[in-house]
Order: sequence, then structure tokens, then C-alpha cells
Amino acid sequence: MSNSAFFNRRDFLKSTVLAGATGAAVATFGDQAFAEDFPAETLNVVTHAGPGGGTDITTRMMMLRARRVFKQDLVVVNKRGGSGSAALMYTKSRPRDGYTFMTITQSHIFQIIQKKVPIKIEEMVGLARATDDPQIVTVGSNSKIKTLDDLMAAAAAKKGGLKWGTTFAGGADHVGIHNFAKACGNMPYTIVPFKGGGDIVTNLVSGNIDVALLNYAEGESQYSAGEFRPVVSLSEEPIAALNGVKTARDSGVDSVASTVRGFACLSGVPQDRIDILSGGLVKAMEHGVYQGYLASGGMPKSSVIGAEKWTAHIRRIYDESTTALTELGML
Repeated sequence: MSNSAFFNRRDFLKSTVLAGATGAAVATFGDQAFAEDFPAETLNVVTHAGPGGGTDITTRMMMLRARRVFKQDLVVVNKRGGSGSAALMYTKSRPRDGYTFMTITQSHIFQIIQKKVPIKIEEMVGLARATDDPQIVTVGSNSKIKTLDDLMAAAAAKKGGLKWGTTFAGGADHVGIHNFAKACGNMPYTIVPFKGGGDIVTNLVSGNIDVALLNYAEGESQYSAGEFRPVVSLSEEPIAALNGVKTARDSGVDSVASTVRGFACLSGVPQDRIDILSGGLVKAMEHGVYQGYLASGGMPKSSVIGAEKWTAHIRRIYDESTTALTELGML
């Protein structure tokens, strides 16, 4: 998701952050008392994106309630560089005591797949998923494509297939497009890389590309203004804000893709501390403040899941992306 998409919700985020900063009440994690020795000091959350980016905002929105749940301060530790590799290496250098954990995205998993860091996927322990932001197959309003059948017919009729905008070759969007095209019977396609999601939106509006995978928040204003037409969503369930647009599965194509963010640590952290972190993070993100943040970006409540399901999702992303990058000749 592009950073600009989150700035469209600046007023919402500003008001909730200010409200969280002034709140004095302290909540407990359900009816369970925390172990006396954990957490006994500040928790450090390592991010790879700069202030104001999607990862940074998601992290800070979680922290609004997590400070109350854990009865400790949480601080962002920003380690930029290498699409997540700097954050991974910093976390690897820290004690495995639970006081340092990461906000991760698909980018971190890709660094492990491409062996850019000396970390194995088995070392990645999910604590809680924070966002599961479905991607939407989107065309401009002037396009003749209205249905999934139209899309596949247009791709077959054009040499090299339709032009798809993506952030960069070999990234999560590229993998999503590849897997979707594969599910459509190896539909031909051509990738057109851009620097960011904002550039994709601009070029889709102008007609320089034929189609793109967008998160709802990325194209929210264009969907509302009728400049974009959602063809199908690659979500588990229909996206309410899209007013009846079918999922790919409901249209006969078994393809699901989303942008995910979540919290993770590296193996070696004691299990009782993993349990406390996971339970506390889920509790914080189930609160109405964080749920309002999800709703403002068109994301479902089911985005938030605990350690076991999130760890399984991380492994699934790893396996599916490894297969896709191998098929693309990028491994």
C-alpha cells in the first residue's frame, strides 16, 4: 500500500493518536494478570519504514492501546534499508528476551527467500497479524473491461497480454499478479514497474497501463469518483465498500492476495513471553480505536489474528512466494 493512501485518512489518525496520548486509564489483558517480570520495562518495536508510512502508522495505532494493556511504554525503533533487511539484522543482534520485536511485511519474508539475510523462515515467530488488506483487480473507468471474463479475453487478444502496473519486479505485487494470472489459466501479462503506489494510480487514471492490483485505500478517492472500476477483489469475502463487486473465487478463479503487516520476533524468546506478547497485541488491536483504523482503510476485522494463525500465514507467504519467484526465474 502506498504511503499516500494513509495520508487520505490523516484526520482520523490524528484524532485517535491524540486521544490515545491523553488517555489515563490503564486496562488489563482480559482477566489474566501478567507475570511480574514481563514486561517490566519498555518494549521496542522495530520498523523498516520511515515516519508516516503505512508500517509506521500501523505500528503506532497498535501502540495506542498496547501501552495500556502491557502497562509499559512501547517505542518505535526505526531501522531503514534493504527492504527490511536492516530491521531483520538489528532484531537478530538483540537479546531474545521479548523486549524487542518487529513489524513485518511481505518485504521481510522476501529478504529471507532471496537469502539477503542470514535468517531462516523457521526462525520467524508470528505474534499477531495487524492488517490483511485485500488487493483489487482494477481498471480505469474508460476501459472496456467490466468483468473477469472481459479481462481474460482482453489479455488473450493483446500480444504479451495487458500491461499491469507494479511497484517493482519481483516484489509482492508482482507475485500477486503472477499467481492471479496463473489461476486464470496462465493468462498472459506484462509488468510495468513504478516507484510507488501513487505512480501506479496516476498512470492507471491516464491510461498508460491497462490494469493494476490496488488496496482499497490506495484507490479510495478514484473508486468514489468513478475514475476506477474494480473488476474483482482477491479477498476471502466481498469488500463491503465496493458495493457488490465479486471476489475472484466467486467468479470462478481461486486466487487470494493481500498486503499484510504484523508483529513478529525471532525464535529463542521464551514461550510464556511469546504468549503474553501475542495475547496483549491481539487485545490492543481488538479495541474500537484500532478497529476504526482498519475500517477507515477498507480492511476487515478479521485482519487481527494471534500467534499460531499468523505464523502459519507467514509460512504460507514464504512457500507461495518462493514458488512464484522460481517460476519467474528470479531465484
